[in-house]
Amino acid sequence: MPQARSLDAVVDVLREGGVIAYPTEAVWGLGCDPDDAPALQRLLDIKRRDPAKGVILVAADLEQCEPWLEGLAPALRSPLAAPQPQPTTWLVPDNGRAHALVRGTHARVALRISDHPGVQALCRAFGGPLVSTSANRAGEDAAMSVEVVQRLFGHELDGVLPGALGGHARPSTIRDLTTGQVLRA
Repeated sequence: MPQARSLDAVVDVLREGGVIAYPTEAVWGLGCDPDDAPALQRLLDIKRRDPAKGVILVAADLEQCEPWLEGLAPALRSPLAAPQPQPTTWLVPDNGRAHALVRGTHARVALRISDHPGVQALCRAFGGPLVSTSANRAGEDAAMSVEVVQRLFGHELDGVLPGALGGHARPSTIRDLTTGQVLRA
């Protein structure tokens, strides 16, 4: 079973190309370095997720998202930083920065700025956004506890960051930044 590790140890695992599990706002998530192609592919394989779907990037703050926002009209940036009642993932036009496995077959990249203290600490310690996809096999319910993560994934993960979920009842709302359309409530 993957071992619970300290924040520094989990960051080292990420920098070495590992795949981890960590608590998010509503469910346990799987993550890796969004610029590490082998780690991205391994995460998708572990999850059994279709690469065409892409994945979400989660960040501690808007500044960490800047490489993916370069060229975005200033008027479109304000919703990204505005507080939301529910964790919100924004679909942002891809400026060419997102890895193909992050974007999938889409012309947009999914970005979420988290208010979860553990996610923020993890992203800050790592130095940038991480992949954030629910800890489950594709099409199954997301893990709600570290015990379920360990049961589902056994030795397939390289580390687990201990912590509590953020208390939200549902995964993030997904909205298109340019149209405002809600794709997942």
